[in-house]
Amino acid sequence: MKFVLFYHSLVSDWNHGNAHFLRGVASELIARGHTVAIYEPQNGWSRTNLLTERGQVAVDEFARAYPELESHCYQLESLDLDQVLQDVDVVLVHEWNDAELVRKVGERTRGTRCRVFFHDTHHRSVTAPKTMEALHLEHYSGVLAFGRSIADRYLDCGWSQRVWVWHEAADTRRFRPLRVDAHEGDLVWIGNWGDEERTSELHEFLIEPARELGLATKIFGVRYPPEALATLADAGIDYGGALANYRVPATFARYLMTVHVPRRAYADSLVGVPTIRMFEALACGIPLISALWEDSERLFRANVDYLSVGNGRQMRECMRAILADRTLAASLTRHGLETISARHTCKHRVEELFGILDELNGMRRELVGCSAAQA
Repeated sequence: MKFVLFYHSLVSDWNHGNAHFLRGVASELIARGHTVAIYEPQNGWSRTNLLTERGQVAVDEFARAYPELESHCYQLESLDLDQVLQDVDVVLVHEWNDAELVRKVGERTRGTRCRVFFHDTHHRSVTAPKTMEALHLEHYSGVLAFGRSIADRYLDCGWSQRVWVWHEAADTRRFRPLRVDAHEGDLVWIGNWGDEERTSELHEFLIEPARELGLATKIFGVRYPPEALATLADAGIDYGGALANYRVPATFARYLMTVHVPRRAYADSLVGVPTIRMFEALACGIPLISALWEDSERLFRANVDYLSVGNGRQMRECMRAILADRTLAASLTRHGLETISARHTCKHRVEELFGILDELNGMRRELVGCSAAQA
């Protein structure tokens, strides 16, 4: 089959955490023998920031890490969608795309055999509903939403009549446990500071426990304002700056544990959505402690695959336990890997995607059959 994927960026994961899953899906489709063409805007926000910070070397490093993947850079005003979409079977349009592109793809594929999906992996359905209302998804085959709560938003608001839950997952070709001769520290956290969406939570569940326990801690990510960097320095936490996503497994391998701190929108409103960071950590076999979130879809096994805590005191207790009890740490590693391998790899998600395509093709056959019977 021929797939066309419109991503905000394939090459850049600068403040673009979804890149890991999007790359993994593309790699899995190619490994299965499908033709995959990926398009990203020439001046996309993430790509522009990556090039500004690191230059062409970052693009070259990505190419070495993902030799099977490449993207076509475009400018929307000159993009020839008739040519791009010629003889295409399936199109995925990720939510971090220009609304005009979303509209044009729907219009250009209307009435064709092509299956077109809008892929939502963000909290804008709750935090910016007017943005979603303006997307014009009426010509799409449906929406792939990375959580039931988001899927329900589309149905309740009437933005789409067909919505499937399609959680993110780990690209286990690259996200897997790695062996090291020695650990560099106790605690590592990989995440971006962002727009004050979880500042108090980062203090409670990460910065203060690391300070109080005197842990050898390192944090990686972007968009840390000067006051945040000063806070880290004051807590004795080392800041490592931006970290290319494909370097995460090697980084996790050098530390004894990590934590997950959900953004407020996911903890409060979009229940059941863990975001990609939990999949990454569990796939790499690092013991994980997560601030409380509601796993309404039973993706993982709380306090089996990872430890769940509701406040800073519990976080400190669990950190102490993992450092003191290697049997506990090994159990978390083993069970986390077990759950990822059984349910949450990009292979699983691609199989789910083909199941959705089979469902739609079955609906088409029924519709054709009814038309023939009426005739």
